Amino acid sequence: MIELHNVTKKFGTFAAVDGVSLRIERGQFFGFLGPNGAGKTTTIKMLTGLYAPTSGSCLVNGFDVQKNPLAAKQSIGYVPDQPFLYEKLTGREFLYFVGGLFRLSKADLRVRIEEYVDIFETGDFVDKRAEEYSQGMRQRIVLTAALLHDPKVLIVDEPMVGLDPRSARLVKDLLKKRTEQGVTIFMSTHLLEIVEELCDRIAIIQRGRIIHEEIQDSRKRENGELEALFLDLTK
Repeated sequence: MIELHNVTKKFGTFAAVDGVSLRIERGQFFGFLGPNGAGKTTTIKMLTGLYAPTSGSCLVNGFDVQKNPLAAKQSIGYVPDQPFLYEKLTGREFLYFVGGLFRLSKADLRVRIEEYVDIFETGDFVDKRAEEYSQGMRQRIVLTAALLHDPKVLIVDEPMVGLDPRSARLVKDLLKKRTEQGVTIFMSTHLLEIVEELCDRIAIIQRGRIIHEEIQDSRKRENGELEALFLDLTK
């Protein structure tokens, strides 16, 4: 579960996020939409503890991200908008490093890494250095790293960046399966067709404030009404 209570983030006098409140239930696939500069990534960085709110609070599974950061972050898997890897490490070495941060045993890590190597089809490059990777390769390794510790909440910022159609389908299928298993997913993306396909609920943010929320239904997915709604609200 994710809760944001009247969250505001200011940089000087500029309010990047202005009084946002949200409650996202267990197992919900939530789509967070908005134009560039609307406050999406700033909101995500507060949820993950990278930014401290100027006011308000962010809770993950009941833990305040600022007051109980370790407990909150233990249940979070995070995929940033730019996939970061250590250039001189192989993908496998990076995954062992991340797993160690979450105190997973080497035996468990070995099994989980091999599982995700199969799922994301990374066997051809997981033992190469990251400096040799394409954007899509990086994205698949970062997604694996976010999932290694079986997080209860997955926060993803533009998860399809750089993925070819097959890789994108693998990721979409896996994310949907995770929500069916009770994982809460908070996804920010510009790709409205992905939101229509995957999300149960959406919110649109504009100039730091939520301007629209709704439950996604099959009619909107079939008729493509989300694009028209988004363009009308953010014009």
